[in-house]
Amino acid sequence: MNGTRAEMSVGLVGKDSGHVQAGLDGAGKLTCLVVDDEPHLRHAVRRLMESEGFVCVEAASGEAALAILGERPVTVVLSDVRMPRMDGLSFLREVRALYPDMAVVMITAVADVDVAVSCLALGAMDYLMKPFHLDEVRARVGQVLEKRRLVLENRGYQIRLEDRVQAQARRLEDQFLATMQSFANALEVKDRYTRGHSIRVSQYSVAIAKAMELDTELVRQIEIGGHVHDIGKIGVRESVLNKPGPLTDEEYQHIMTHPMVGWRILSPVLTDRPLALDIVRSHHERFGGRGIPDGLSGTGIPLVARIAAVADSFDAMTSGRAYRRGGRLTLEAAVAELERCSGTQFDPDVVRAFLAAVANGGIANTHGTPTGELAAYAEPMAAGYGA
Repeated sequence: MNGTRAEMSVGLVGKDSGHVQAGLDGAGKLTCLVVDDEPHLRHAVRRLMESEGFVCVEAASGEAALAILGERPVTVVLSDVRMPRMDGLSFLREVRALYPDMAVVMITAVADVDVAVSCLALGAMDYLMKPFHLDEVRARVGQVLEKRRLVLENRGYQIRLEDRVQAQARRLEDQFLATMQSFANALEVKDRYTRGHSIRVSQYSVAIAKAMELDTELVRQIEIGGHVHDIGKIGVRESVLNKPGPLTDEEYQHIMTHPMVGWRILSPVLTDRPLALDIVRSHHERFGGRGIPDGLSGTGIPLVARIAAVADSFDAMTSGRAYRRGGRLTLEAAVAELERCSGTQFDPDVVRAFLAAVANGGIANTHGTPTGELAAYAEPMAAGYGA
């Protein structure tokens, strides 16, 4: 073997073997499949490729070649175009569909540009014209393997880059959620009665959404919106937030500015989470109309806001409030109020989904009622949900 041939042998095996182990035989050598219906041409190409360090196998037809590919790993295929039954182009289509990383070189005796273009268009990495010199075969195979190596390296780089981008996206998401929780914590410092309220509303809203079988992204935005739905109360006077008694009409109107205040605060940071913003703005709309801030009604209210409205009202009724006489309501009284206002203040479908979430344990027991009694109470009223 002359110096050039030995150098080529080292180059072909050394450059590619570290990238696609699927193309190696048991001894770690690259494998070449020669496909041609003319035995003397197959043997000539085989001898050349074996001299370059390849393990070679032969096939006299496209069907036989596909059978070999299904049984053993192959790095590069050299195939004639004109063969009986399954011609080279049909064989090439099958190979590209089944083994997209396979390096394929087509061989043709027809000096036709259209044939060459067809081969390349179908995914061949190169083609040879008969009669050819063995040195030409050697050079073309080397170029094909180098091209294959670069393609696979680029793909590996893209995969690694995508992994890094996803990891960075997760870090940004965590930072964003931490920022949102900081907003909620800032409100709780100002209003002691809202402590834990935003977390519970978020949890209840997610449970309702899951009972309604909403998609993952929708549930994710509902979770975020629940956490920050009351952030606008940062703009409400503390004397109103913590007033130990009923609110005057003026005080009530003042406190109910918080949806629009919150929407204005969060609009710049929730541009890619519009459904969460819908919760902030519209969780005090009423299903029958005449809610705030936009007087929407029915399905004109965003679904996410209709869900948050039920979760928010339930937690407000079952938690203490400075301005409410008589303290918090019992579970039974709160559920009865949701039922009473279903169709007027609340979406009936959302109320049924809430009851279903209570019945199936999706809403955790945080109000002192035994879990079995909680589910037993809600289950009859939730019957038929989704029908």
